[in-house]
Amino acid sequence: QVQLVESGGGLVQAGGSLRLSCAASGRTFSSYTMGWFRQAPGKEREFVAGISPLSKTTSYTDSVKGRFSISRDNAHNTVFLQMNSLKSEDTAVYYCAAVSRWIVYSDYTRYNYWGQGTQVTVSS
Repeated sequence: QVQLVESGGGLVQAGGSLRLSCAASGRTFSSYTMGWFRQAPGKEREFVAGISPLSKTTSYTDSVKGRFSISRDNAHNTVFLQMNSLKSEDTAVYYCAAVSRWIVYSDYTRYNYWGQGTQVTVSS
């Protein structure tokens, strides 16, 4: 069982930066692939970024490549999403997710555990 708690969301102007954090409970964090997803009002949940258990593999959706960076600190059971050059279309609730696999999935149905989400609002 893994519990996830996101933090770091907020209101930022276009072009600004935010760093999201996701703190995980449990002793086996280093065996989980972690993902960040987002959901805007009226839209489906969308894959943003993912990272394999030992950080060997990362994956990003095309719209955030070069602007967002995912990383993790297994010693502190935390995964991060650094978001730079934010755009109004990045506005959404951002969710952290975990799956006990060594593959980075972009399909949200593959993930077993979810946080409660944190709101990111980018004003233009």
